[in-house]
Amino acid sequence: MTPSLTGKVALVAGATRGAGRGIAVELGAAGATVYVTGRSTRARRSEYDRPETIEDTADLVTEAGGTGIAVPVDHLDRAQVAALVDRIDREQGRLDVLVNDIWGAEHLFQWDVPVWEHDLDRGLRLLRLAVDTHAITSHHALPLLLRHPGGLVVEVTDGTADYNRDHYRVSFFYDLAKTSVLRMAFALGRELGPRGATAVALTPGWLRSEIMLDHYGVREENWRDALADTPHFAISETPRYPGRAVAALAADPGVARHNGRSLSSGGLAREYGFTDLDGSRPDAWRYLVEVQDPGKPADVTGYR
Repeated sequence: MTPSLTGKVALVAGATRGAGRGIAVELGAAGATVYVTGRSTRARRSEYDRPETIEDTADLVTEAGGTGIAVPVDHLDRAQVAALVDRIDREQGRLDVLVNDIWGAEHLFQWDVPVWEHDLDRGLRLLRLAVDTHAITSHHALPLLLRHPGGLVVEVTDGTADYNRDHYRVSFFYDLAKTSVLRMAFALGRELGPRGATAVALTPGWLRSEIMLDHYGVREENWRDALADTPHFAISETPRYPGRAVAALAADPGVARHNGRSLSSGGLAREYGFTDLDGSRPDAWRYLVEVQDPGKPADVTGYR
């Protein structure tokens, strides 16, 4: 059953595409009012120069049953973030869910390039986009979220705490960024828990985002065509799957038991009983450890 978030107000920071869009849509499907932010609008694209826009995301939220409100925001700009929160306060008087999904750095990291060879400007820009944006947004938004008990903060990252602790992730800068977000959720949990709110880190699995589908030259309708070249892609999930994870957390009156923890979409699907759009429950991080990393042939039996 779809959880009910009627009357709740959410901010999905970084909702233009990917997990952020999927999360915003699923919060809308549960009945929430969702403010969606990003830099790509119908009037102006970010440096990604991609077609997805925050207005498109807001429309999808409304079509799903919620109320989608698009607000162009550069989350590195403190004044813009402060104005965003002031607007939410003025229009809604509350904030129940904050999702920090700001990223925007796929074009900046270099795979398996050591720090002394990695382009320094690109690496430092990556850290600003992945870390500073989350801190700035939390700084301005959390006083409003704490006004009513039961608020939820979701820090979206790549990898669980257990996995990232033992595995090198792509490069020095990428590794540092994704691990920092995990630690943010832990620290926020310590600060929010005694004040009646909950913070968690959430990682999707292998996400079939717009960028990933383009990378493999497929669409959502024929994504399995990519398995011929990349068999382990069979464990992948839609952006709506982590979205359903966030909606389940936001509707759970006992969500405080997760405070400060690192969670995954696949793990939460087992706990809450939701599925991906095709009715499956992919558990990518367990699959990665037990099948892909050991070099076993691709076989998702028992993992979705």
